[in-house]
Amino acid sequence: MTGRACPANVRCIMDTKTAAAKAKRIIVRVVLGGMTLMILGVVAYSYFTLHYAYSEGERVGFIQKVAKKGWICKTNEGELAMANVLGQQAQIFDFTVPDDGVVGQIESLSGHKVAVHYEERRGVPSSCFGETGYFVTAVKKAD
Repeated sequence: MTGRACPANVRCIMDTKTAAAKAKRIIVRVVLGGMTLMILGVVAYSYFTLHYAYSEGERVGFIQKVAKKGWICKTNEGELAMANVLGQQAQIFDFTVPDDGVVGQIESLSGHKVAVHYEERRGVPSSCFGETGYFVTAVKKAD
């Protein structure tokens, strides 16, 4: 019975063309639904890792360098040299600066002892957001 509705007292049997078309529609819906859920999951995970900090703190030292790095995604990466005692080898703190305004502040304070406020973000999905997990959000001149 193709294209006609079955009478109420007669049991209808689907032919193979109708069954194949119905199965194809179901498979397409399941695949599209799965892909949509996967994309939404990646977007939600990326948003969460980029907007919620695992930890935050402040480090004090001298800026060694700030550079724009990357082949495709250019990010601002820097190094802070921290020395507790004179004559001791400095410990290097690698960081990423997502805001160009903060990069300008860091460059204007070069040569001075600075305190950088950072947020640690774990699980960031790509190096397009930064090469390190430490994102500097503010900088000030230390005493």
